[in-house]
Amino acid sequence: MCEQRRRLVRFIVTIGCASIVLFSSLAFAFEDSPWVTYRGQQGPGVGKHIVLVSGDEEYRSEEALPMLGKILAKWHGFTCTVLFAIDPMTGEIAPNVRDNIPGLESLDQADLMIIATRFRDLPDEQMEHVVRYLEKGKPVIGFRTATHAFAIPPGKKYSRLSWDSKEPGWEGGFGRLVLGETWIAHHGNHNKESTRGVIVPEMKNHPIVRGCEDIWGPTDVYRVRLPLPGDSQPLVLGAVLAGMSPQDQPVQGEKNNPMMPVAWTKTYTWENGPPGRVFTTTMGAAIDFKSEGLRRLVVNAVYWCLGMEDKIPEKANVEIIGTFEPNYFGFNGYKKGLRPADFRDQN
Repeated sequence: MCEQRRRLVRFIVTIGCASIVLFSSLAFAFEDSPWVTYRGQQGPGVGKHIVLVSGDEEYRSEEALPMLGKILAKWHGFTCTVLFAIDPMTGEIAPNVRDNIPGLESLDQADLMIIATRFRDLPDEQMEHVVRYLEKGKPVIGFRTATHAFAIPPGKKYSRLSWDSKEPGWEGGFGRLVLGETWIAHHGNHNKESTRGVIVPEMKNHPIVRGCEDIWGPTDVYRVRLPLPGDSQPLVLGAVLAGMSPQDQPVQGEKNNPMMPVAWTKTYTWENGPPGRVFTTTMGAAIDFKSEGLRRLVVNAVYWCLGMEDKIPEKANVEIIGTFEPNYFGFNGYKKGLRPADFRDQN
């Protein structure tokens, strides 16, 4: 009887230890997930899922998108999943790794995609989730380098999405066909001439610009072809300023005559799919989002893209949650050693 009792005790201890190891492993796996999700609890966005795709070498989207995800979740109720370029060897956020953004399968159930990637060459199994999303005609918001989101060599399955695609009917790739423009050039003098957002007078009553009195960013204006394609509607023009301060004056001459659009709406159709709403801004470096006006422009655009423009308040809450001191833009300027778990805190 004593021997049976000892065996029972050993069995219980073994099972208990195994359970501890299992649950510890699951907890570690959760903490070390290659993405982060902020759950919306209350607000008009409850029940809507936004996937924010970062991955650029220059403008610190890996810092901007978690900040925006927190705002959209806490103040507006949207559930937001933020994806990152990840070094598969270390699990660390690595913007220079151009061929790995885990979690794109979350687009399969997403209501909105916000994308801020630059020259990505993702494997087919990751790109197929992007394509399936677009085939459904779901809405898209693109920031700055998303005009050249992908750089996929000819001969690959999704090369027609590349920023420099020459395939008939797909010229300019994802940027031109979905967002309204691909990469052309810097219009302002990069890192010497900043951008003042000027609302198009005829669009002053558009719900996306509601409450956006002050839009400024240290990044320069991008060049775009005029007019923009299809039903593109410029909302904000970019005044090229003579310096890197919001108090600087617009430069004289052709750079501001005419001013380039820096934010617009349009619709896209993917082959024979239904039309989807689009908002694009060529502003959008992390440091640009220190501007309350730019944050509000994007939050309003989220509502509009989802067909919820009647829910846009007179002045949407865009208060930053916690601290937001992003690194300045520039190549190899990202914060080393960060993991998605470092952005998990929502308070």
